[in-house]
Amino acid sequence: MTDPLHNEFPPGSLEAKDLEHLLHPTTNLKLHREKGPTVLKQAQGVYIWDSQGKQYLEGMAGLWCTALGYGEEELARVAADQMRELCYSQLFAGKSNEPSILLGEKLKAMAPFDAGRVFYGLSGSDANDTQIKLMWYYHNAIGQPEKKKIISRIGGYHGVTIASGSLTGLPPFHKHFDLPMARVLHTDRPHYYRDAEGAESQAQFVERLVGNLEDLIKREDPDTIAAFIAEPIMGAGGVIVPPAGYYEKVQAVLDRYDILFIDDEVICGFGRTGNAFGAQTVGIRPATMSVAKAVSSAYLPLSAVLIPEYMYEPFVEQAAEVGNFGHGFTYSGHPVCAAVALRNLELMEERDLFGHAARVGEVFQERLAGLAEHPLVGDARGAGLIGGAEIVADKDTRASFPAAKGVAARVVERAEHHGLIIRNMGDVIALCPPLIITERQVDELFSKFETALDETLNWVR
Repeated sequence: MTDPLHNEFPPGSLEAKDLEHLLHPTTNLKLHREKGPTVLKQAQGVYIWDSQGKQYLEGMAGLWCTALGYGEEELARVAADQMRELCYSQLFAGKSNEPSILLGEKLKAMAPFDAGRVFYGLSGSDANDTQIKLMWYYHNAIGQPEKKKIISRIGGYHGVTIASGSLTGLPPFHKHFDLPMARVLHTDRPHYYRDAEGAESQAQFVERLVGNLEDLIKREDPDTIAAFIAEPIMGAGGVIVPPAGYYEKVQAVLDRYDILFIDDEVICGFGRTGNAFGAQTVGIRPATMSVAKAVSSAYLPLSAVLIPEYMYEPFVEQAAEVGNFGHGFTYSGHPVCAAVALRNLELMEERDLFGHAARVGEVFQERLAGLAEHPLVGDARGAGLIGGAEIVADKDTRASFPAAKGVAARVVERAEHHGLIIRNMGDVIALCPPLIITERQVDELFSKFETALDETLNWVR
């Protein structure tokens, strides 16, 4: 097998065509032009193969999404059957279809709050974009037209559209895109390891962050703030698990000022954290909820926004004034996507996948915690089958390596060399395997990860 780091790709090869034709999302474009792509060819279970025949353990479940693993024949069958019966229909102007109706019923039954209505999209980005629009629409409908600002958090990830990209609190998603837009505010991330001050205890850290949140609300005027949005465990921002008591105290502040809690379950939902939803793991009481990714195990694109009935009721009169509820997508409630998502959720229940993930998650978290003993790992954190290892230059001072040195990226490169796909977000390396992973495969994952850490340590030295 040729090494793309040191060899040009043959003219006409897929790699060469990729470099000629594609604009890659969330990619270092200059580095990609130098290295070229890894073209993935096929996948089964927790393993994926590239076009050269090399096997990898998929340690990121794609993009935090292939919960049921790869190659599930039952989902392929459902998709094919639905395509033959009704390949497309829409939900505009009162039209509907059976898969969308039954999936909506299923999502409401599973939700960790009293959900009343389900709105469909295709991605977590459009779901959170929809959340902003619905918050604005709702507060107009109930006679509070000034209550429009949304509070997000530094380091949060909620999408990449103009609106959801504004909610995202990561600099690369703002710089050069003229984001964030107006009406979006950002407060502290609950990253105790990195952001605690001095000898601050976790309880003191929580008090400070919640105090800062309340100060922001007062400064901006509570009557202008509609909602607060949060991932139960922050994903792309570095797998940040909040300290105990954080959400309880945040929720108390939001309740005090009549601010709604948008629960972004796009990464955490459907078993990832050891419970059906991340909200149950960390103690969130959602007003509304966004889901995507694992709702269909990424076999087909689908997202959903769940809202309470008390929000829906004012929409009816508001929409009547102009003749319709003027929001929706061509593919909202696509019958094939909905049928696959519904069967995906049924299979999760039939196979007790959430219970399996919780049980294997204990082994996963034990191995994850053990990484903290490695000289390069300053902090190892997670819940269920999601984890992050923060790479540091000095464990005592928590100092990071210079960004230009690319130490975390080197760990990822060595892991891929040994057949493990993981991902670094800055100095944090994320782990998020399919929920079907076995204990033996968890051991394989961490053995390969530890080898990559050891090789990187030697390289650093």
